[in-house]
Amino acid sequence: MKKILHSHYLILIRNVPIRYKYLAKSRLIKMVTLYHLSSKFALVTHYLQLKDSKVNIPYANKAQDILNLWYEFVHGEKEQRPNDFVGVSESTNAYQAYLFPELFQAPFLAPQNPKFTFIDLFAGIGGFRMAFQNLGGECVFSSEWDEQARKTYYANYGDVPFGDITKESTKNKIPKGFDILCAGFPCQAFSLAGKKLGFAETRGTLFFDVAEILRRYQPKAFFLENVKGLAIHDKGKTLKTILNTLDEVGYIVPNPQIVNAMYFGVPQHRERIYIVGFRKDLGVAAEDFAYPEQNEVTKKWIDVREENPVPAKYYLSTTYQRTLINHKARHAAKGNGFGYDIIPDDGIAHAIVVGGMGRESNLVIDFRQEDLTPTTRIKGEVNKQGWRKMTPREWARLQGYPDNFKIVVADASAYKQFGNSVAVPAIQATASQLLKTLDEHGYIRK
Repeated sequence: MKKILHSHYLILIRNVPIRYKYLAKSRLIKMVTLYHLSSKFALVTHYLQLKDSKVNIPYANKAQDILNLWYEFVHGEKEQRPNDFVGVSESTNAYQAYLFPELFQAPFLAPQNPKFTFIDLFAGIGGFRMAFQNLGGECVFSSEWDEQARKTYYANYGDVPFGDITKESTKNKIPKGFDILCAGFPCQAFSLAGKKLGFAETRGTLFFDVAEILRRYQPKAFFLENVKGLAIHDKGKTLKTILNTLDEVGYIVPNPQIVNAMYFGVPQHRERIYIVGFRKDLGVAAEDFAYPEQNEVTKKWIDVREENPVPAKYYLSTTYQRTLINHKARHAAKGNGFGYDIIPDDGIAHAIVVGGMGRESNLVIDFRQEDLTPTTRIKGEVNKQGWRKMTPREWARLQGYPDNFKIVVADASAYKQFGNSVAVPAIQATASQLLKTLDEHGYIRK
C-alpha cells in the first residue's frame, strides 16, 4: 500500500499549483483515509468509463464525491473551479484528461458504440475483456481481488477492478441490465453431502457467487471457463452440481466442451472446459448454439519467440540445468515422465501454468544471445547450450495478447498472471458463437 500511495503522490503532485504543494501530503492522507485508494479508485475509474453511456451506475454519487475531493487535492481549491473546467463534465475523455492527465493512457478502451454489455468476474488481467471488446462489447463491471493483477488490468483497460466479489458491497455495485456475465471462476472443493446437487449445494464456493449474481441480475447469457479437470472432478459430480445450479437459477446450458487453445492461433496445448448458457425466457434451445470447430493448428513456438535476443537472466545457470537433468533422470529410472521439457522451434508449448514447472516444462534453446554475463545472483555460470526460459512477453503471446499489452509488474507476477489467464483467441472464437446465437434470436443491440 505504501508503494501505491507513493506512486500516486508522485503523479498527482506534478499537477498541484506551487502555492498548494505544502498541502499535498496532508490532502493525500485525507484521500487515503476517505476511500482506501484501491477500492474507491475502482469506483472512479468505472464511473469515468461509463458516465457518458446509458448504463445505470449504482455508485454514481459516491464516485462524484470522490472526484470532487480529487479535484480539491489536485488544484488546491474547493467548490471554485477555473473557467476552463466549465462544461468538462459533459465529456468523459475531457474529464479524464483534465483530472487524470497521466492515468488514462490505457491501450484497450471500450468501443465507442458498443453492441452489447458484459461484466468480467475473477477478471485476472482481462482475457475475457479483451475478447469481448474485440467483438464490440462494453465492460460495465470488473472484479479481481489480486492487487498485482488489478495493476495490470488498470494499465491496459483504464479500470481498476472492484475487489472481493463474495462481499455484498461488491455485488451491489454491478449495474443492472447488462447482457453477458463472464467468469473464469476458481474451482474450489464442492461439498456434495446433500442430495439435491443444486443451488444450495454450492454455498461456500466461489461458484456460488457467480450463480447468485446470475439469479439476481438475470443477464441474457453467460460464459464460464475452468480447468479441464472440472469435467471429471469427483467422478463428474462437481460438474453435475454446477449444471443443476445453472438450471435452477434460470438458464439453458448446452453441453460444456473442452476447448484447446492451439486450434485458435496460439502454439500452446491448453485445454479448458467452457460452459455457456442462455436465459430460459429467451427461447434459445441448447442445439441453437455450437462451439467453434477445432480443426487446424496454424502456429508454432517459433512464431511467438521474441524477435531480438533476450537478456542473459532468462538463461539457466549450469547448476540449475544440472539439477533439472538429474531430477528428470531419477523419475525416468522409476518409469515416470516427470521433469523439464524443451520445446522445439516447430513445436507446440505445453500449457503455461503458475509455478516453477510451468516454466521448466516449456524450456527452449536459443543461441542468439552472445553476452551471457550473469545479471542476477546464480550458482555456477550461465549454460552454453542455449537453454532458457520463455519470457513473460512470450507467455503473453502464447495466450494471444497483442504486443501492445502492457506488462507493468515484475517477472514473477507476470508469469503468474499469464499462467492464470484465459487464452484470448479461444475465448473470442467461442464468444463469437455465443453472440451469433443471441443475434439470431434478436437479442444483440444493433
